[in-house]
Amino acid sequence: MNNLQIRTNIRATAVLLASTAMVWGGAAFAQSQTSQNAQDSDIIIVTAQKRAQDLQDVPVAITAIGTEKLDQLQVNDLEGAVKFLPSVTIQSISPGFSQVYFRGVASGENANHSSSLPTVGTYLDEMPVTTIQGALDIHAYDLARVEALAGPQGTLYGASSMAGTIKLVSNPPEIGSTYGAADLEVNSVAHGGVGGIAEGFLNVGLSDNAALRVVGWYRHDAGYIDNIAGSRTFPTSGITQTNADLVEEDYNEVDTYGARLALGIELNDSWTLRPTIMGQVQKVSGSFGQERSTAVSKKLQTVQYNPERSKDEWLQAALTIEGQIGNWDLVATAGHLRRKAEVESDYSDYSYFYDALYGSGAYFYDNTNTLISPNQYIQGQDTYRRNFSEIRISSPQTNRLRMMAGLFAQRQSHIIEQNYIVDDLTDYFTVTGTDSDIWLTKQKRVDRDYAAFGEISFDLTDQLTATGGIRVYNYKNSLKGFFGYNANFSSRTGEAACFAPASVAGSPCTNLDKTTSDTDFIHKLNLTYKINEDAMVYATWSRGFRPGGINRRGTLPPYRPDQLDNYELGWKTQFGALRFNGAVYQEDWNDIQLSFLGENGLTEIRNAGIARIRGVEMDLGYRQGGFTFNVAGSYNDATIQRDFCRIANSAFDCTLDPGDGRTNALLAPAGSRLPVTAKFKGNAIARYEFPVGGMDGHVQFVANHIGKRRSDLRDYENSIKGNFDAYTTADFSVGVDSGTYRIELFATNLFDSNGVVNSGVQCLETTCGDPDGISGTGGVFYDSVIKPRIIGLKVGTDF
Repeated sequence: MNNLQIRTNIRATAVLLASTAMVWGGAAFAQSQTSQNAQDSDIIIVTAQKRAQDLQDVPVAITAIGTEKLDQLQVNDLEGAVKFLPSVTIQSISPGFSQVYFRGVASGENANHSSSLPTVGTYLDEMPVTTIQGALDIHAYDLARVEALAGPQGTLYGASSMAGTIKLVSNPPEIGSTYGAADLEVNSVAHGGVGGIAEGFLNVGLSDNAALRVVGWYRHDAGYIDNIAGSRTFPTSGITQTNADLVEEDYNEVDTYGARLALGIELNDSWTLRPTIMGQVQKVSGSFGQERSTAVSKKLQTVQYNPERSKDEWLQAALTIEGQIGNWDLVATAGHLRRKAEVESDYSDYSYFYDALYGSGAYFYDNTNTLISPNQYIQGQDTYRRNFSEIRISSPQTNRLRMMAGLFAQRQSHIIEQNYIVDDLTDYFTVTGTDSDIWLTKQKRVDRDYAAFGEISFDLTDQLTATGGIRVYNYKNSLKGFFGYNANFSSRTGEAACFAPASVAGSPCTNLDKTTSDTDFIHKLNLTYKINEDAMVYATWSRGFRPGGINRRGTLPPYRPDQLDNYELGWKTQFGALRFNGAVYQEDWNDIQLSFLGENGLTEIRNAGIARIRGVEMDLGYRQGGFTFNVAGSYNDATIQRDFCRIANSAFDCTLDPGDGRTNALLAPAGSRLPVTAKFKGNAIARYEFPVGGMDGHVQFVANHIGKRRSDLRDYENSIKGNFDAYTTADFSVGVDSGTYRIELFATNLFDSNGVVNSGVQCLETTCGDPDGISGTGGVFYDSVIKPRIIGLKVGTDF
């Protein structure tokens, strides 16, 4: 046995011990993971390949942030974690409604309920929790770590892990110990109010083979956007609308509370049982977009004419069984997720601009034929149900030939209800069965995904390993129900297009019932060369996919799956106190599912050709004594490779009329950059820990930078909304820890940057954006911005 084999076996033993601590010693593991342990342990355990491994031994581009580091960086939610994930971009319109992207794989998806699934899979422990309208906004407390797996992860993680996967891994119960912690925070947000956090956990050793972990949290995020006074007059009726009853400073407040219970049971020396249940409620008031219009002259202000709020509540229950059959490892896991999101939102811009530009206000009158205000607002509810199960078996990892094989199944149903309400509307135009709806969406969407997957690794030599993976999948997605107007208001859509009685309760009839399905496979090939114990290089060719789905506009065909091919060269090295990891890659994105607002403000999804992303990402870390320094960044050059046309899946040239009376216009020429993601994103963290009397003190500085971004793939719409400017933020913290008590003073976004992460309008950009100023007021845009400067004080205790 050579020296490399000896060192590798020692390292494997350390990983085994650390992974055992991860399963049954969550708190101790979290400390060693993030502080790297006072005994100089540099092992960071991840489960990216569905088994416990040292991060430095995994031939995948991974960023992992552990329990203690999440706390040090003031991370409270997924958006906060994304700041420190160089390959990841997030777009958010409000808490609970965020979309995540890896490596520039973004086409400007609007996250509509009937549009494409996300390109990034989100996992809570073993269970996928990705939903149509974004990842769960989980409060980040007592998490063992956040893992960001860049590039296609489809062979192991399946649909919606086309561009990458984010895993939120909770701290499990620790058998044989009873301990806990409590933490309090008070903070003040610039231009806004006062917020705070109360959170804690208790680990209880119930017996020699069982333990319980109970976690709870409450967070109040203060508002910082003002709803200022405004008024406008609808041209057709002459009715003036004001928002006097809704004027309020700092009106975008958020309250989040939840709990987690996890039980760990050792059935015997070979089998363990881990049931968990976790739930959260998030109540949001107000809007999170600062308005860009002639009515607003300052940042962090808006003029909204109807109540805006949301309530997002979810409950997840999961069970994981681990054991051995002979010397093979078996993992069986299953889970159930229920999520309900209730939303009220303003839609008055739509009403005003269609009236000002096209005179639509003439159609809005009451039962006495008197014109009324065409003001609209939305009351909606989305109800999700997800069932998931997976079973996999793995051969001993010490064998020269190793394999893993598994079966996967999930089903997510989504009941969609959106009421577009005009108060006092005539019964003649009201959607049948509603009180005053001018438009109703009442649909049921079901996404099904079944797969068999496997992975085989073979050590060609002591240093060179070849790995091949495959996933054979079948998806079946359907959308049925009703959307549209009363037949008296429109002779082409809504009730006038119904062909069957109501198939979804609460709808007047059925005008949509479609299903699409497909069976195919994706692959992964990898070569890993272990130069020595502390240096590794790898080459990967992998593919990810996203299922196809249904266009709710009946005249459009279903959209097909899109695929991402990834060609990647990476390295992971450790030179004493210095760690240097990185990857260079090219990703070819084929049959892009591009979604945008079409006629009547309906989302349309078309397969829009191909794009190419070329990039590099690097992570450099140094630690010596009490000083640590990390710098990480990514560069992505993401462009479309052929002209994008209005009828993107048409064989006709962009300049030709395909024969349906609608010109197949050129929307973006080849070479246009993909939207949302900057070419460069990076962060730097410097921390110094030092003794203060009998306590440990620290001071920390953090900087984050995001470059300029395009807001829309389409040239004209991008010119209306505008690009997103680059921005940089800085964070600072100082504190002491006695081992029992701790206190910290911190500031995030120290220089109060107003960085924009998203921008939107309430209808078509060419209408609500009013680029020609025909309405006399110009357009109204809503820019979602990062949080202003927050200064806070945290205190905590361990017991």
